[in-house]
Amino acid sequence: MGAKVWLPCLVLLLAALLPGAAGFAPSLDSDFTFTLPAGRKECFFQPMPFKASLEIEYQVLDGAGLDIDFHLASPEGKTLVFEQRKSDGVHTVETEVGDYMFCFDNTFSTISEKVIFFELILDNMGEQAQEQEDWKKYVTGTDLLEMKLEDILESINSIKSRLSKSGHIQTLLRAFEARDRNIQEGNFDRVNFWSVVNLVAMVVVSAIQVYMLKSLFEDKRKSRT
Repeated sequence: MGAKVWLPCLVLLLAALLPGAAGFAPSLDSDFTFTLPAGRKECFFQPMPFKASLEIEYQVLDGAGLDIDFHLASPEGKTLVFEQRKSDGVHTVETEVGDYMFCFDNTFSTISEKVIFFELILDNMGEQAQEQEDWKKYVTGTDLLEMKLEDILESINSIKSRLSKSGHIQTLLRAFEARDRNIQEGNFDRVNFWSVVNLVAMVVVSAIQVYMLKSLFEDKRKSRT
């Protein structure tokens, strides 16, 4: 009975302490934020294996119009996605072997720079099978357990997937918050500017009205002696 209780704990302890036995690659999600000057185009390259999944999500966080041109091309140079003047987008492709290129184009703007956030999510990178074999090299005596090794792997993969999704959602929420904050700050500046303009106009109009009323009651007749 004691062996049945302690063996699952030993399995998880080996997974945590032995680098070769861990069997779970770090998250392949990554996000970046950069500033794209006016009249410029910036391209990035991502190497991918065969039959993997590449997901790209982008948002324009700051800049006049909150828009950008987006271009995604295959390793052969074939255009997969082309969008113009978009503020955000999500695209997923099943990949071939090679370097995928995606570009953000701000050449249509001559004045305003753009702050752009994008996230890459890479799935099915061909590591899972090798990871499970690494597990099997370090785990023995599984016939003593009522649960199978595949059940352990399935449970941990499920936890990993949910944690990855939670991190992805939190990253998107931070990006939305940054964009909303930039919009609010821009609105605040515009409200202050036009408030000052209206105040100055009211003062000028009031001064003109006072002057015109005063001129109506002035006696313009010349006194004779």
